[in-house]
Amino acid sequence: MTFSICVRESYTDETGDEQTRYGVAVTTRLAGVGTLCPFASESGAVATQSLVNVDLGRKGIEYLDDGLAVGDALDALLNADDGRAERQLHGVGAEGEFAFSGEECRPWYGDIVGDNYTVAGNLLTGGDVVEAVAETYEEGAAEDPDDPDSDPETPLAERLVDALAAGHELGGDKREDLHVQSAALLVRSTEDREMTPYYDDLRVDATETPIEDLRETYELAAEGYEMAMERYEEAYADDEAAGE
Repeated sequence: MTFSICVRESYTDETGDEQTRYGVAVTTRLAGVGTLCPFASESGAVATQSLVNVDLGRKGIEYLDDGLAVGDALDALLNADDGRAERQLHGVGAEGEFAFSGEECRPWYGDIVGDNYTVAGNLLTGGDVVEAVAETYEEGAAEDPDDPDSDPETPLAERLVDALAAGHELGGDKREDLHVQSAALLVRSTEDREMTPYYDDLRVDATETPIEDLRETYELAAEGYEMAMERYEEAYADDEAAGE
């Protein structure tokens, strides 16, 4: 019913410190996917789908926050889950990637594990959907194609929308008789920022055009964030200093 992507990116913040950000984005031909599938923290990103078990996402992030490796955390949860044959679960942690697709998921289903990212989907029109998501993310992941550690100027949230759009254009979820769709994205970072960008946590809960609506929501949220920072950045800084 779904396809999704989880990513991990390293970057240098404005003060020269090394940071890590995690992102997850998902879309499906059902309403409210943002309440069920995507999970992220400053320790990792996880997506739970197919026959959804929300606890796999919630506990998966808790385990990553406790310092477990993503493979150990998610594999342990699946081993304790009687419904694992119908689950899809994938994600990234501080080190490593993990993806699982149970043998009873509905075709087409499958997953891709790449460097610093995972993609998975089920009930899709074909494997080219997840391939397009992966390829589009890879193309936008580095500002300098010859330097994979270079940091793109385009925010991760926007690039996650681009990745979903690529899969959607190739057919995405094959259940064309279901016109109500949804999409969501979530980005978290180890960086201590004065204000988290509004566009790092977005959901479109019920629409016939999920990717278009998610992109429009992102653009408006980005515009609002820029306006707020331009007008009130000094006030935010003063509030932070007063709380020290």
